[in-house]
Amino acid sequence: MSIAIKPLQGLRVLEMGQLIAGPFAGQMLAYFGAEVVKIEPPRKGDPLRNWRVLDKQGTSYWWASIARNKKSLTLDLNHEQGQLLARQLLDKADVLIENFRPGKMESWGLGPDEVKTSNPSLVYTRVSGYGQNGPYAQRPGFASVCEAEAGMRYVNGFPGEAPVRANLSLGDTFAGMHAVIGTLLALMAKAHTNGMGQSVDVSIVESVFNMMEGVQPEYDGAKVVREPSGTTVTGIVPTNTYRCRNEVFIVIGGNGDTIFKRLMIAIGKPDLATDKRMADNAGRVACEAEIDRVLAEWASQHDAEAALAILRAADVPAGPINSIREISQDPHFMHREMFESVTVGGQTRSIPALHPKLQNTPGSTAWAGPELGQHTADVLQTWLGLSPDDIASCKRLGVI
Repeated sequence: MSIAIKPLQGLRVLEMGQLIAGPFAGQMLAYFGAEVVKIEPPRKGDPLRNWRVLDKQGTSYWWASIARNKKSLTLDLNHEQGQLLARQLLDKADVLIENFRPGKMESWGLGPDEVKTSNPSLVYTRVSGYGQNGPYAQRPGFASVCEAEAGMRYVNGFPGEAPVRANLSLGDTFAGMHAVIGTLLALMAKAHTNGMGQSVDVSIVESVFNMMEGVQPEYDGAKVVREPSGTTVTGIVPTNTYRCRNEVFIVIGGNGDTIFKRLMIAIGKPDLATDKRMADNAGRVACEAEIDRVLAEWASQHDAEAALAILRAADVPAGPINSIREISQDPHFMHREMFESVTVGGQTRSIPALHPKLQNTPGSTAWAGPELGQHTADVLQTWLGLSPDDIASCKRLGVI
């Protein structure tokens, strides 16, 4: 049963920041019903509007997705009147998400200490490269650098070669997800603290480090530094990428004890299925080269589709390495409704639906990323009660 209300309906959120980390968090909150007002600089707006592949109007295709369900309000925060309006908006908000360098909000008179005097219930979520304090706090927080400093780049790639990155800004999206989690936790905490808000301090470098699994405990306990391991995962065998006869790569994850037996039987190696050396993961790690050689030889004798059919029939985890071309046509993604349609410039576009799925109060996309300043007058009237003359005056001053 689906209920019309969304879980965050009625929540007022101000998004102050740009590019990826903060806006990713705002996107998630807006998808699940929050009223997210994105404050952008007049004239140019968020630089993400013009990043990567652009449509015929010169706007990023990505914008339709990451700014979905948001309202765009232009405001010059370097102008005294712009700072005053921002402060008034903060007094009406339940949540702020900002991802400026530490100290920037304070320089505008909009820091948490100033705002809590008039809006003590505000959840003040801050996203930065290195956090609000510490030796590195004032460094520019780029995901690429933070991924490296938090150790994720070190374990990616092949031994002896330059570390590689995923062709994505994972550090930013990791931070955005942690910002969502922190915001929701702070909202929950208000029920136990007489409605008091608090600051949520999220850093990219710590968000990445939070995803590093057992790397630090292994180093602390055994002084083992996890090294890059190419297409494998250290200490888990077999899990690797194999080239098939038709030059297509597939991934096989046969690292469970019973799964490994099924895998070896499926590829015609029953002797290895019962080999005592390979009965558990520790033994398979010791035999990794032998196992990988056998699997590589088998894969090279089959086209990818045929190989995957054999493995799936044996209930062995395996799959193709898809590009977005394959994903966009994948029947499972379609069945799971992982694509949504929006209208941009009179044309229909497909954007990804957001995860997770809620059974009774699901999120959805109501509109694509807005035009710059599209909702300025509406928000100033609705939130602050400004008259048309007030708004016209702000426009003449260049504040909006």
